[in-house]
Amino acid sequence: MDEKEKTRDYVLKTVKDRDVRLISLWFTDILGFLKGIDINPRELERALADGVGFDGSSIEGFARIDESDMLVIPDPATFQILPWSQSQHPVARMFCDVLMPGGQPFEGDPRYVLKRNLKRASDLGYTFKVGPELEYFYFQNAEGTHILDDGGYFDLTPPDIGSDLRMETTLALEEMGINVEYTHHEAATSQHEIDLHYDDALTIADNIMTCRLVIKEVAQKHGVYATFMPKPILGVNGSGMHVHQSLFKGSRNAFFDENDPYYLSKVAKRYIAGLLKHAPEISSVVSQWLNSYKRLVPGYEAPVYLSWARRNRSDMIRVPEYQVGREDSTRIEFRVPDPACNPYLAFSVMLAAGLDGIEQEYELVDPVEENVFEMSSEERERRGIGTLPMNLSAAIGLTEKSQVVRRALGDHVFDSFIKNKKIEWDQYRIQVTEYELKKYLPIL
Repeated sequence: MDEKEKTRDYVLKTVKDRDVRLISLWFTDILGFLKGIDINPRELERALADGVGFDGSSIEGFARIDESDMLVIPDPATFQILPWSQSQHPVARMFCDVLMPGGQPFEGDPRYVLKRNLKRASDLGYTFKVGPELEYFYFQNAEGTHILDDGGYFDLTPPDIGSDLRMETTLALEEMGINVEYTHHEAATSQHEIDLHYDDALTIADNIMTCRLVIKEVAQKHGVYATFMPKPILGVNGSGMHVHQSLFKGSRNAFFDENDPYYLSKVAKRYIAGLLKHAPEISSVVSQWLNSYKRLVPGYEAPVYLSWARRNRSDMIRVPEYQVGREDSTRIEFRVPDPACNPYLAFSVMLAAGLDGIEQEYELVDPVEENVFEMSSEERERRGIGTLPMNLSAAIGLTEKSQVVRRALGDHVFDSFIKNKKIEWDQYRIQVTEYELKKYLPIL
């Protein structure tokens, strides 16, 4: 019996022994919104073997009305019982792969997109590992930005309902087998952070989707609202999702070189060079919303300029200091993504950019240890420090021309994503905002 069969049998036995009453089959659309189909336990064995049919024409970016029949096949390795379901009536979940009726993978499934990019890395001998830091806000409700606490970075000032919610969330995640490395209050009032432990990119993408749901479920249970909106409050820091990442060859960290001044291998430097070069064209995927570009402005600890460094947190890519004896922890921190992105697509384009740097043997520019925000535009230009796009329209324009992104996402997802984002921008640019009314109506 192979490992997959053992896992399948374990799931079937656990469902029976724990008297699980419902199994929720999860997948995402191209924008990263979680979708699900609930089945009765008596349908589980058939679902694991043959899948469950659904209409894909109603899912964003999936299929046209004339090709709507699809299947979801549960991945038994992702089976977990949801901790908030009643103990006497437990509910479980599994992530799914989306297939066409003939059994071939569906090109528009974000999970399949990531699997395809991970295979590209595997064919080169690499395993892609990531560790994300998810920042988010708690508000009194979804109707406004009324904060729950006045805490700041690392503050622990009881009574703090936000910290209590975060701790309850962490315990729920651990109960589901999701390892939380750190958790703390973030810099802005009512802003918090949960850092997931380093693992392979597919596992972490699934864990991010679960983590976002658990954070919201725990908040809702206590009558408050949690949001991953990148910049909900004017004048304070937005929420990012810094992604620590590295490539492994077997059990060896391919980013580590003990003879380099920065302890970075040639592979790591070329990977960083690839990310630097392609960051503008992947920004619409890792920072995919209109609101994302309200976060990516100078002065709020979010990256804007295309630079890297070891200690400097104003740079787009940071290389954490090497600690003796911890070669496996050698990594880079990419600071552009925000927690509202589709993690399957975000990891795909980050990996593709880095691998392009390795395959094309890009040379890495010197690090910038000075504060880039304090440099004049002339100084940045002289040193060749470029910038990220300033808004979603500019970002989409760069993505649309990118062969790296098209190859990473595949034609189906690439075309659907671009189309969706152009519609979002068109809908936004015709809006008359409160800012315009306040500024112009009294004087024009």
